[in-house]
Amino acid sequence: MKNGMNPEASQQARASYAAQIVRLAGVENSRIEEAFAEVAREAFLPDPPWTVISMGSALVTSNLADIYDNVLVALDAQRGINNGEPALHAAWIDAVGPQPGETVIHVGAGTGYYTAILACLVEPRGRIEAFEYEADLAAKAQRNLQPCPSVTVHATSAFGRVLPNADVIYVNAGVVAPDVEWLRALNPGGRLIFPWQPQKGWGPAVLVTRRAGGFSARSLMNVGFISCSGVAEKPSIKNLPSEADLAAVRSIWIRSEREPDASAVAVYNDVWFSSEEVS
Repeated sequence: MKNGMNPEASQQARASYAAQIVRLAGVENSRIEEAFAEVAREAFLPDPPWTVISMGSALVTSNLADIYDNVLVALDAQRGINNGEPALHAAWIDAVGPQPGETVIHVGAGTGYYTAILACLVEPRGRIEAFEYEADLAAKAQRNLQPCPSVTVHATSAFGRVLPNADVIYVNAGVVAPDVEWLRALNPGGRLIFPWQPQKGWGPAVLVTRRAGGFSARSLMNVGFISCSGVAEKPSIKNLPSEADLAAVRSIWIRSEREPDASAVAVYNDVWFSSEEVS
């Protein structure tokens, strides 16, 4: 192992960590706890010493126990890229509920840690299509995920391209508006979660579900994510939403299928958000 810790000790650390993470996230799904306990976080990080970030403070450490906590771990400090907060991801994964045999598209896979956790949850017979725009991170993800035959890593942006049909689309990069192709790729009953950041650097996580009458949407907790790379241009905004508007969202529509009406909360080139429930 990278840190010289024996496998048994690492497994014990992961079990305690997984229990802590699902408790903090308010998650009761035992499969999610098992997935966090199964995947070795250190296998997806740079060699130690690691920079661990918690509550705005940074700690440089080579102690494996320090990364098995609800902390960020830097992947590239200069670019502001980190491994992500485990409890937030546990909550998001619980919200989209990946099931065995499903197809997941992971946008912004980084070096693959949460991709590997998603892969555990769709086994057996499920598959993960992981997209990472940053070439160096994609190469590391490709290497790190070799033990996961269900995962295919794409070293490119998942924005502005036709995607394979999917049951879950899990987006780990902030966007001013979701790509219309993400909506089109969802199977009936499919779930999309993404950080909607119409204001600079912050906004709600939005959970979208494809229903018979359209795409239902709900704003969840506020988050801050690095902006999605590979976006050719920012969509024009006819209606910049307020914080109250963000909370009022109940559906999202493709403009070529339905033009905005009086229920519109925010309007973009290809999609618009509505306060109206999906019928």
